[in-house]
Amino acid sequence: MNNKPVLLVIAHGSRDPRHAATVHALVRRVRSTRPDVRVETGFLDFNVPSVQGVLESLAVQGVRDVVALPLLLTRAFHAKADIPAVLADAPPQLRIHQADVLGPSPLLMAALERRLYEAGLTPADKSSTGVVLASAGSTDPEAIAVIAEIAREWRHTGWCAVRPAFASAGSPAGFPRTEDAVRELRALGCSRVAVSPYVLAPGFLPDRIARGAAEADVLADVLGAAPEVARVVLERYEAARMPLPAAVSA
Repeated sequence: MNNKPVLLVIAHGSRDPRHAATVHALVRRVRSTRPDVRVETGFLDFNVPSVQGVLESLAVQGVRDVVALPLLLTRAFHAKADIPAVLADAPPQLRIHQADVLGPSPLLMAALERRLYEAGLTPADKSSTGVVLASAGSTDPEAIAVIAEIAREWRHTGWCAVRPAFASAGSPAGFPRTEDAVRELRALGCSRVAVSPYVLAPGFLPDRIARGAAEADVLADVLGAAPEVARVVLERYEAARMPLPAAVSA
């Protein structure tokens, strides 16, 4: 009998069908990597199944231990408020432990580089290429600081320069839009400019990032179902399940 907690991947959801398709592709990769772990998907909004619906179904099936993993890159509003509120309404017989968000992680930086190389760059291009780390954006100071720190760390791996940029109109002053960061890197003298979306799935804000990359030389794909992302999901799952009590066989 498999006594491992169920992994519930919690995605935001979107009216854009590409979002859910990408989430499901990532979950399939996680399942194929760890066939011994039951993995379910729930959405906060727009898509089905809902998080609450999945939790109720698991309770009816007799599941007791669940690791709820926010499919988010930073600890912003959804991770701090929305998801805990939904989990607080879970059936009482479920023991739920909320895993940490995915970022920051060296594996995610590796996934960003994977996407840039898939878009046509090579490691030999690093020293002459400026990169725009294009995030969806946030008003949360912790999330903002994380994006800025990732850009600083990534710059030290050999790129000509790395600049953070936000796509959301609600992001704070001081962070450029994607198109502004592209022009800044041109002005710095980088031979080429690449835009690297620090987002998990396609949607409204990733499309805005793509439009802002019109003057760039390279636009990478979203992180999506990159194998490194699946590994981070499983790392967060393992870290979260360790404090859970082991199930006792009857």
